[in-house]
Amino acid sequence: MDQYRRGWALRYLREARAELEAARKMPYMAPSLVLEAVRKARNAIYYSLGDPAFIEGIVRETAEKTQTTTDPLLRCLVEIEGMIIQLTQTQEVDGEKAMKKADNLVQLASDIVEIVTGEKIEG
Repeated sequence: MDQYRRGWALRYLREARAELEAARKMPYMAPSLVLEAVRKARNAIYYSLGDPAFIEGIVRETAEKTQTTTDPLLRCLVEIEGMIIQLTQTQEVDGEKAMKKADNLVQLASDIVEIVTGEKIEG
C-alpha cells in the first residue's frame, strides 16, 4: 500500500468515528451522520485494499449478480454496500439499531485497515 492510499484510509476512518460521535451528541441529526459514518468506513476499507474506483466497480458488479460469491471479503463488501443502500432508502431509521450497525462497521473497517497497514488504530 502506498502512502497516498494509507493516508486516505486513515483519514476516512478518523472521520467515520467523528461522525458517529457527533450522531451520539446530536440525535436529531443522527440519521444523516450515521449514513456518512458508514460511507466513510466503506471508503477507508476501499482505500486500504487498493484503487477505490476499481474495488467499487467489482463490488457493484458482484452485487448485481443473482448468485452469491464464495470470497468472504467480497461478500462482506457487498453486504456493506447493501447496508448503505438500506440506510439511504429508509425513511424512518431506528436510531439505536442504525447506530449499532454503524459502530460494528466502523470497527470492522478499523480491523481491516489495521491489518493492511500494519498500524495500530486507536479507537
